[in-house]
Amino acid sequence: MPELHITGDADADTLLSEEPLALLIGMLLDQQVPMETAFAGPAKIRERLGTLDAATIANADPEKFVEVFKQTPAVHRFPGSMAERTQALCAALVADWRGDAERIWTDGDPDGATVLARLKALPGFGEQKAKIFLALLGKQYGLTAPGWQAAAGLYGETGSYRSVADIVDASSLTKVREFKKAAKAAAKGT
Repeated sequence: MPELHITGDADADTLLSEEPLALLIGMLLDQQVPMETAFAGPAKIRERLGTLDAATIANADPEKFVEVFKQTPAVHRFPGSMAERTQALCAALVADWRGDAERIWTDGDPDGATVLARLKALPGFGEQKAKIFLALLGKQYGLTAPGWQAAAGLYGETGSYRSVADIVDASSLTKVREFKKAAKAAAKGT
C-alpha cells in the first residue's frame, strides 16, 4: 500500500493512501484551492456522509450533497459546482467501472496511454489533470503500466517538481509551489 503525504493531515493522507476513490476525488477537487485543501476534501466527505462510496455519492440528493460541501470547514471554495462535479464523477464510476475507481488503472492490465484515455473520459478530467493523476499513480501509487511516464508527459519525469505527483514531504511541497509560482509568472510575462 502506498503511503501518501499530501495534506499534512495523517487521517486524510491515510484515506488517500488506502482508498482509490478518495485519491480520484481529491484530484478532481484540485483546482482554485490549495492542494492540501483539495486532497483533504474526501476525508471531510466521508466524515459527513459516514462513507466514501461512489454509488452513495452518485445517488445522494444533490441539494443535501451541496450542504455536505458547505459545512465548515468547507470541502471546496465553490461548493455547488464541485459537489455537482463530484457526483458526476461518481456516477460515471458506477456506470463504467462498477463504482471501483481502481479499475480505471487495473482492468485488463492497461498500458499508460490506455489509463490516460480512461482518465480523460471522466467528468472533470481534462488532459492536464489526467496526466497529473497518471503521474501520481506511477510515482506514488505503485502503477507499473508500461508507458505511463511517456503518457504522463512532463509530469512523469523523474526528479521533477511540477505537481501533486511529486509531493512526498514538506520539502517537495515547497519545490512544487516554487515551480508553480515560476510557471505562473512566466505565463504572465513577468
